[in-house]
Amino acid sequence: MRHYFAEISLLLLCGGAGAFAQTAPAAANPCAELRLVPAPRECTAVQTIPIGGIGFFVTATKNMEDQFAVEDLIENRLGKRTVLDDVPSIRLERAETAEAQALLAQNHLTFTPAMHDEGYIIVPDGQRGLVVIAESSAGIFYGAQTVKQLIRGSGPNTVLLVPTLRDWPAMAHRGLSDDWSRGPLPNMEFLKREIRTLAAYKINIFSPYFEHTFAYESSPVAAFPGGAMTPDEARELVTYAAQYHITVIPEQESFGHLHNVLKFEQYSSLGETAHGSVLAPEIPSDKTSTPGPASSEAATLPLIGSWFGELAKVFPSPYAHIGADETFELGLGKTRELVQRKGLGAVYIDFLKQIHTALEPNHKRLIFWGDIAVNSPELVGELPKDMIAVPWSYEIRPDFKPIIEPFTKVGLETWVAPGVNNWSRLYPDNTEAMGNIRAFVRDGQTLGATGVLNTVWNDDGEGIFDQNWFGVLYGAAAGWQTGESSEATFTGSFGLAFHRDPTGKIDQAQRELMAAHAMFKQAGLGDAEDDYFWVDPFSPEGQRVGNKLRPVESQLRLHAERAIALTAEAKAAARRENRTLENLEALDALELGARRIDFVGLKFQSADESVAMYKQARTLAADKNRWSEVDEMLWTIGSTNGRLQDIRDGYTLLGGLYRQAWLRDNRPYWLENNQARYDRAAQLWIGRGDRWDLVIERWGNTHTLETPTEAGLPESAEK
Repeated sequence: MRHYFAEISLLLLCGGAGAFAQTAPAAANPCAELRLVPAPRECTAVQTIPIGGIGFFVTATKNMEDQFAVEDLIENRLGKRTVLDDVPSIRLERAETAEAQALLAQNHLTFTPAMHDEGYIIVPDGQRGLVVIAESSAGIFYGAQTVKQLIRGSGPNTVLLVPTLRDWPAMAHRGLSDDWSRGPLPNMEFLKREIRTLAAYKINIFSPYFEHTFAYESSPVAAFPGGAMTPDEARELVTYAAQYHITVIPEQESFGHLHNVLKFEQYSSLGETAHGSVLAPEIPSDKTSTPGPASSEAATLPLIGSWFGELAKVFPSPYAHIGADETFELGLGKTRELVQRKGLGAVYIDFLKQIHTALEPNHKRLIFWGDIAVNSPELVGELPKDMIAVPWSYEIRPDFKPIIEPFTKVGLETWVAPGVNNWSRLYPDNTEAMGNIRAFVRDGQTLGATGVLNTVWNDDGEGIFDQNWFGVLYGAAAGWQTGESSEATFTGSFGLAFHRDPTGKIDQAQRELMAAHAMFKQAGLGDAEDDYFWVDPFSPEGQRVGNKLRPVESQLRLHAERAIALTAEAKAAARRENRTLENLEALDALELGARRIDFVGLKFQSADESVAMYKQARTLAADKNRWSEVDEMLWTIGSTNGRLQDIRDGYTLLGGLYRQAWLRDNRPYWLENNQARYDRAAQLWIGRGDRWDLVIERWGNTHTLETPTEAGLPESAEK
């Protein structure tokens, strides 16, 4: 056995080892109050063992993977110390050992076949600690991840909760697809933090999404310098993730979503349309022959083969994801006649079969998105049975079975792909995300789907990953837990499980941002989209948005500001109580999202107030006795602390916070596209402020006011 000692909160031993010997376990706590993420399958009792100022030591077998689980547990909980004999213990035991067998018999617990690969059991070790028992290294690791969440409190009040539980996953494959092709490209430091965090909540698949952001030796043109993962970085990521029982499955689009490749002239001839987004399937020279080149240029399949051949050398996973979603241009160009003759579905399915044949030398099981094939259910059965279908849908709907059954009915292994609803949002809409994930995963489990591949998309290139953890963790919980995962239970557990915040304030902050999204829905504006942050409130489109938003602006802002306040209160409480909150980057990202949402309300309010005040000022300008009031109104619209300056300040200050958040997680690549929008918006309002100085100057010299249009304002706030 290998022994480690951990001391909680870096405190010195209080009263020596005897302090533990004199303290019996406290009364049992109900299992429901554990608030673990994911929630364990079975739990019957919970003991509480004080470990504040005493610490604990951990033992494991000589198995290297089990030893890594110990080191991860200890280092996550503040470091190794000298081994003492009489402190609480956490033992990691393989099920076949005599010690484990005795504990299982004593507690009347057994392992079922379903528990073998990743399941674990936690039982009390007399009155001095707990034991994690598993039949595999993955089970040991996941049990240790649960133990991390069982250490509660801080300083002398730290306790180890000791449940009796059995736990194993409902779905074998629990993954996250992360979009690296539309803006953010993570740096290696963040990627390692991402891997550690995913593993802590029992996710076992990570799938980076590539269109043009892998540095292929065979086709280097599309990968911009500094904007692509290199093979060496990929190898480093794969090795790092393997320690945490995460398989990295690369997704390289091989059919649609390839404009950033096809826009280059050397590849344009391979597209369905010139410089388009879809690779043209190879077209048979006649109705019976085998496929031939789609043009006189190099054919599509060799290009696809070269990509996946290079990926196979650095990603040892038994899987490869070929994408193949949203092939909207198919049949509009080179394959028009073929599609008219055979049908869109047949041409699509045939090309998937060609890709499968071309990639057979790599010995990978191919994963594909199911959105196109689902429209031709009569043809799905033609696909090779070793392919894995991944139907996707990101909205809330009562029944997802119609998009799952076409694949499960023909014997294809199927994973389901919900989403965290982060795309083009000021902050993810977690109400939508939970509703989508809950029902989609539920129906997938009902129909025998073996996996869930939750998704993060960065459609407009502005995404900050640290804002996504709420939806990512709910997806992890839904894939591990059986049946329909409770949204309320998860929301009430998130702050404690992810941030170690026992106050409930972070949970409530998340609810406030959900409520802010609801204000946009109530206004008929969908949800908190990035577009509302950028739109000029004086423009026709801005006035249209403003007219809808006006009835809910105040409540919208109060929800966002309450989220900011709650986050600050949670941090202050942790400082007072000498506690350490975790994942502070996500709290900073939450505040950024809340402040951007709040700014949307402020911007439209400030615009309305400016227009209304100027209208009133023009009315009062004819009355010399009220010129002082006009003076004040003009200064309120645009001067120090004026409404125009409030909007300017919003863009400049939030632009700085956004840049910090971006560079914490990502490479500089793409950032300037987003930063340019902040700069342009700030310059617009700086210019309006300068123009307003002339309005004030004219008033001071002539006591006349221009029309609103001449002054740079709309005629009216309402249209």
